[in-house]
Order: sequence, then C-alpha cells, then structure tokens
Amino acid sequence: MSIKIGVSPISWTNDDMPELGGDTTMEHCLQEGRLAGYSGFELGGKWPRETSVLEPLFNKYDMELVSGWFSGNLLMGSLEDEIKKITPHMQLLKELGSEVIVYCEMHACVHGEKTVPLSRRPVIAEDQWQEWTIKLNQLAKYTLSHGMQLAYHHHMGTIVQIEEEVDKLMAMTSNDLGLVLDTGHLIYAGSDPLRVYQKYSDRVLHIHCKDVRKTMLDDALNTDSSFLNAVLSGIFTVPGDGDFNFSNLFKLVSDADYSGWIVVEAEQDPAKAHPLTYVTMGYNNIQSYCEKFGIEIEERE
Repeated sequence: MSIKIGVSPISWTNDDMPELGGDTTMEHCLQEGRLAGYSGFELGGKWPRETSVLEPLFNKYDMELVSGWFSGNLLMGSLEDEIKKITPHMQLLKELGSEVIVYCEMHACVHGEKTVPLSRRPVIAEDQWQEWTIKLNQLAKYTLSHGMQLAYHHHMGTIVQIEEEVDKLMAMTSNDLGLVLDTGHLIYAGSDPLRVYQKYSDRVLHIHCKDVRKTMLDDALNTDSSFLNAVLSGIFTVPGDGDFNFSNLFKLVSDADYSGWIVVEAEQDPAKAHPLTYVTMGYNNIQSYCEKFGIEIEERE
C-alpha cells in the first residue's frame, strides 16, 4: 500500500474569489509546491488548458497532475450536452497522466456567492434525484470507457452537502462513480469524516485534507454565513493546524489499504496565511501520520 501527496493551488489563488492571489502565477505555485515536498498538483481553474503548455511546466518541477475539477450541469441539462462539455476536459487530464475527474453538480449552487447564506443552498426533490443519478451513472460509465473515473465531490452550498445526501448519492449510483472524501466540507456540514470514510472506503478515489478551526466554524454556523465569508474568516486550514484529529483518519486509511492521492486543499486568504508556510506544514503533518501507521509515500518515478 502506498499513497501520493498532492496539493491544490487554492492555497495560493482562489477560483471563486479571484482577488485572492489573483496575480500569483501557475509556475510560482508549482515551484513552491515542489519546495514543500509535494509530488502532484491539482489543476487550477485559471490555468491554461493546453497540454503543450502544461506538460513542460509540470515536468520542469517534477510534478504529476492529480486531477482537475469539472462543474457539472446534469440536473437540468442533457447527458449528451454534458458528454460534449466534459470530453475535452477528460482528454486534457488523460494526456497529462491523471486517471480521475473531480466532478460536482453546480445547479443553483451558492458557494461562490459572497452575500448568499448557506441556508439558501439548493435541495432537490426525490424525482429529481432519480432522473439526475440515472444520467450521472451514464456519465460515469462513459468516462470509465475512456479510462477515466468520475469522482463526485460533495461540497458546501450544493445539492450534495450533508451526509444523508452523500448516502443517497452512493446508494443510487453504481461503483462506476467514485467519491472524493473532503474532510473540511464534511465537518462543516455536520458530518464525521471517519464514519463517511468507513462506509465508502471502497469508492473513495481521492482524499482532500483540510482542517477546520472550530471557533470559526461555530461562528459561521451561528450567523448562517456564506461559504466565501466563512473561508475569509479562516474556517479552513491545513491538516494538523485545526481541531480535527487526522491521526484517526490515517489509521482508517491504513486499515483500508487505501492507495491513491491525499491532497492538501485548504483555501485561505494568502495575504493572511502565507502559502508556502502552510502547505509545508500540511505536507509535514501528513508525512508524520503516514509514518505513524506505516503508510508508504510514493514519489514520482
């Protein structure tokens, strides 16, 4: 059993709030990510979409591509349109060596709206669940036929936010669809990441590790904050810097013989949380959890 440790550019520059790290270049992110010890990077939303541009830069810093986010529109759109939109993204990821597409349904989502509280996030009816998951199953089967697995990312402010919705999604879809386990989003939604991982460890393709500061979490919940304002308040941080016990998660990871990417994805204001300092802290803490439970860290070949 071995894992790889990757990082998201969201510690340096934020797609939902372009003003955060807006002038930070992709090369700067890659350079500091390598300096911190990471072997892989997720694709940033503002990064180029040409293999000819990305591949030399990833190679220059001896980085692998972990994956890249795709904003879904299957709930209201057709399967045919979704396939047409996702195919170029899928091909780019595949050309760069990734095997997983991170996917999230974005219909009526509110996580990118600074003035909209999370209580106004979309909730869909039972008949919509049926229609949506049928199409989602078909989309997952399509990407798998091209050697790429779809991994669903539950997310605050979207139709799959709370644990009951993750349960429903997993029950209504086949194993063709994988899951991204995001510790920070689960904790924010009132769920226990350990329980969710134990239920779906066989379908977890990526683990996004973000810690949560309980004081900021309590304030965000008490004030019905928007997601972006909660981020700006410092609700998230890197593993080991908040209040979640990551050691317990890595014990489960070891017990389940998980083999895949562990990704530090902890959005903060880079002007307040120096990116290199925090991503280095996150890497070192994950490395210590792996050492504790005998999890081998695989470096790029």
